[in-house]
Parts: sequence; structure tokens; C-alpha cells
Amino acid sequence: MILVVLLKFFGWVLAILPETVVRGVCSLAGDLIFYIPTRRQAALLSNLHHAFPEKSESWRRSIGRESCRRLVETSLFVLASPYFDEKRWRRVLKFPDSTMEFIEELRRENKGGIALVPHLTAMEALAAAPLFIEGEGEYTFGAIYRPFDNKNLDRWVRQTRERFGLRLLSRKKGFREAQAIIRKAGWVGVLFDQNAGDRGALIHFFNRVASATELPAILCRKFNVPAAVAFTRRKAFWRVELHLQLLDSENTREGVTLAANEWLEDHLKSSDEACADWLWLHKRWKTQDNPRRRLRLEQKKSYLEEQLQKDGLSEHPRRTRFWIRMPNWLGDVVMALPLLQAIRAGRPEAEITVLAGKGFLPLLEKLVFVDRVIPLPEKSGGWQYFQFFRKLKIQYPDTFLILTNSLRGDLEAFLTGCPQRFGMLRPGKWRPLLTHSWKLPPDLNESKVHQTRVWEQYLKHFGLQEPLNLEPIFKGRNSTQSATIKIGLICGTENQPDKRWPVERWRDLIEQLLEHEKNLKFVLFGTDNDRPIAELVARGLPGELVENLAGKTDLTCFLDRLRECRLLVGNDTGGIHLANAMGVPTVVVYGPTNPLRTRPVFEAPVIIMQPPGCPPEGGLPIVETAVERVAEAVLRLLKTDNEDA
Repeated sequence: MILVVLLKFFGWVLAILPETVVRGVCSLAGDLIFYIPTRRQAALLSNLHHAFPEKSESWRRSIGRESCRRLVETSLFVLASPYFDEKRWRRVLKFPDSTMEFIEELRRENKGGIALVPHLTAMEALAAAPLFIEGEGEYTFGAIYRPFDNKNLDRWVRQTRERFGLRLLSRKKGFREAQAIIRKAGWVGVLFDQNAGDRGALIHFFNRVASATELPAILCRKFNVPAAVAFTRRKAFWRVELHLQLLDSENTREGVTLAANEWLEDHLKSSDEACADWLWLHKRWKTQDNPRRRLRLEQKKSYLEEQLQKDGLSEHPRRTRFWIRMPNWLGDVVMALPLLQAIRAGRPEAEITVLAGKGFLPLLEKLVFVDRVIPLPEKSGGWQYFQFFRKLKIQYPDTFLILTNSLRGDLEAFLTGCPQRFGMLRPGKWRPLLTHSWKLPPDLNESKVHQTRVWEQYLKHFGLQEPLNLEPIFKGRNSTQSATIKIGLICGTENQPDKRWPVERWRDLIEQLLEHEKNLKFVLFGTDNDRPIAELVARGLPGELVENLAGKTDLTCFLDRLRECRLLVGNDTGGIHLANAMGVPTVVVYGPTNPLRTRPVFEAPVIIMQPPGCPPEGGLPIVETAVERVAEAVLRLLKTDNEDA
């Protein structure tokens, strides 16, 4: 009761104050809402950036600021308007000639319908519309509304809105009365531009998935009446015109729902004035934000495919922004690629942006399921490194998936201002900068589960349902027939010297293979750090038999030269994973590291070599792996590859 009394008093004060004073209050309060950093402010700017990515940041901020001012203007109008007399109402609300002509035509046809109402400035002025409808006969208006839990507040709202003849119809019990109004050639208004949650139907609104209410369409279909948009056009402070526009659509759920939202989108694009008039603070697009369902589109009803077909599009517009922080090592990056494919399949309307080291750009830019690549700055940059991520804040990512396990990666995501930051939480780790985390189950033994499958469980926690596609990604090995068989060798590793098979073993392998196959040529691959090892392996061997490319190729060249190889032999290192992703048969020499966790993941021929008696998860010195066994594995793969060819 106290709340209602306070609202009545405040409304009465607003009604008697000079409008210049109230306008100043609206400007001040609107600016406070806009400039004070809150989640709502972030949502406002994010909504505008998603809807108008082609506009400048200054334009979006100008629209956002004015939208906040008009939000306050509308809110205070709701409180003050119950105390307006009829004379003042006729100053506030105007019916242009086009609106009166529209109404008269409907009256002559004795036809009622559904009025779709968007959240524009002073939309509450529509409650006074019966004042302006003159003439003989009864002409009734109703509006579907959600009753307030506070009964005193609900009673006051009904009294103030219904004093000119409008009937407020509860969403719970008012449909019978709505039917009676329509049968009398009256009109029933329905707000249609809010997030409809799980009960709504999925549509594209500003090229971004949203949930739209089907209620207006259901009423049109049920009563076989037309739909029109009833909207206010602001002319000055607390001065609006009422416009009516018949909706050009089929009288179906799909037709009315899509047409109404397309009309609104076109209206907001029509001018800056119209754009600023809408409630951009509203979280219209949050329907698919549930963290546990984030990586899949899930709704009982969807018009997305119908809308694509109608618009002549073959794929979804991608405005939902998923950013993925990739691992720091090449092997881990390659093992994560099936996850990116699955995310694309589960959220086809999401724009997938990966953040990764600059060296991985030639690889990641070739992926059809990655839309953007943001190269990471050098870590030696000090504070400038983190400033880089803070500057990304104005790109407004929606969800940040972190595939690293460091506080640095979490801080990177936090600085972008992304509202959803997902990561894995291992026992004993502390990751306070995440908004949501997946705790590794106590019974999950990571030493016996492949890293890709661990990541898969992590993403399933956040809604991923698509199976992993493990077919090689970079297909297209060189099929040119040649008498010379090229075998790639990676003799070094970027880290962990104990993962390297000794130089003598590599030289012995070359000699043994040449004894069995005279038409072999060996190509040594590796990074600049691998150059000394590769030089020792190649020393004294004829150049026509051994070509040393270690430190001489970038990632693009490495991919091209790998296509020439019939197979690749290497230590547990990133290049092996890349060859596997290309479908190149591989022989991998393991020792201390764990192939159960880090073996190549794609479905291409792979033979894992470990020292005799080595546990499946590794742990023995790599030097104990015999050359003869590796040579036998290579010859076996060559024979199989020849038979397949």
C-alpha cells in the first residue's frame, strides 16, 4: 500500500511540474543510466553493436544515450499521465489524418483486429486512444497485460489505464473477453517485441537469434482478423502521434510473427530518431544465453529455417559472438579443431572467433568453421599485452570459451568485458575470473582420457550435443605418381628434450629404410629451434636422399610440403598432429609422454611406438624404442598406403 501511495504522490508531482523541469530530470537520469558502468549499460551498447556493426562507435553511443533518456521519459510519463485531464491529453496525443482514415475504413467494414504494440517512447499514451474515436456506435479497445503481483498496484494500474474506455485483459484470464471485443469489431493490443523466453518461437531479429511471442499471431488466426502495428512517433517531449499500419502478411503463426518483427527492424533502421525511440536496454536476444544450453540451439518452436528460405539465404547470419582462446602449442591447437567444428554445427548462427598465437594464423585462417582469427600480442609486451584485450571490449563478445588452464587466459577474457566466460576447473585450481566453470569429475583420470575427449566433456557441460567429426580436416594429399617416395621426419620437439629420439636413432632409421626401399627420399621438418638436431641427422648424407627444411618453412609451406609426403615419422610434437589432421599416415615415437592423452586424434593411419614394457600412458625413456621396430612400422604403413592407392 505504501508503494502505491508513493507512486501516486510522485506521479501527481510530475504532472504539475513544468515540463521543462521534468525534461531536465529525464536527461539527467538517462545520462546517469548510460554513463554509469553496469551490466545494463553493457547490454545496451552490446545490443547496438550487434545490430549495427557497420556504424561507428560514436553513433552507437549517441543512440544509446538518447534511448536511455527516452526510457526515463516513458517511465515518468507512466506515473504522471493518470493525472492528465482530457485537455492535456489532447495536447499529448495526436491522431494524424492517415490514422483517422485507417480507423474510419475499418469502422465502415465493421472489422476488428489485433494491434501489435512495440516498446517505443510514451507507448502508454495508447491508453487514451478511445478519447479520439468519435462517432456513432460502440467501438471497444482491449490490451493484453501481465497483472502485477502487488494487488494494490495492479488495481491502481487498471483504474488509470481504463478510465477512457480501454479494457486491460489479463494474460491468464482475459482471452474470453478479448474474443468478445473482437466480435464487436473492436481491437486488442498486444506487446510483441520483448524476449518471449522458452515459450516463444526462434527468429532472426537484426540477424541475431531471438525469441518472439506468437500470441498476436494466435489471436489473428483464432478469430480470423487482420493484424496492424500500433505505434507512437515522438514529436517532442511528452508529445506523440499514434500511427496504425496494416501488417502485410499471411494470417498464420509464422506469417504474422515474422512480419511484425521485420516491420520493427525496418522501422528502427529507418532513421536515427526511430532507432533511439526503442528500448535498447532490453535483453531481447537472451533466450539462448542459458550457460548449460549455450552451445546448442534449443527451442520447441523455430522459424529460423523458414526465415532463411524466405530471405533467400543458404546459411544463418552470424551475429552471436563466440570467442575461443586456443591453447599455446601447435599439437593442442590441432587437437582442439574437432571441438570448433562441433560448436559450429551446434550453433550455426554464431560467429566463431579464435584467439591464438600469430604463428598459427596460416593454419586457422584455412578453417571454414572459423570466421575470424585474432592474433595474440607478444607476451613480452608487459602491461601493453593486457591493454590489447581491454581494447577488444568494444567488440562485445557474447561468450568466451577458454581452452587454456592459466590465470592469464582468464584475465584476458575478463578484460574483454565478455559477460560469459567458461573454463575447466581442476582440483586445487582457483579461477575466480570465470563466470561459469566445469569441475572435472573426481572419477575422471586424465592420464587415461584423450585431451580432446576431456575438452568434449567440458563443452557438453555447456550444452554441446554434436558428435565430434574426426575425419581429417586438411584433405588433399598430392596424388601425383612419382618413382620417388618422400618420407617426412620430425626429429626435434619445441619443448621437453626427453621427448626427442636420439640423433643416432634417426640416422640408423634412414639407413635401414634405404636398405629395403631404394627409391626413398627423406624430408626433415622442424622449427628454427630444431635446426641443430636436423643438421646432425642430415650430416654426411647425400642431398638427393635427405632434404633438410628445419627452420626454413613457415606453417603454410609446411602444410604444402607435407602433402608431398607418403607418411611422416616423428616425436610427440605438433607437426605430427598437423600431418594427422591432413590425413598423412604417421608413425609417432613416444617415451616419457602419454599417448592415451596426446596421440593424434584424427581418423588417419597412425602407429604409436613405445619402448618395450612401457605402460600405455608412457613413462619410459624414449631411447629404448628400437630402430628396427620403427622401420618395420614405416614399411607396413607404406605397403598399406600402396594397396589403398
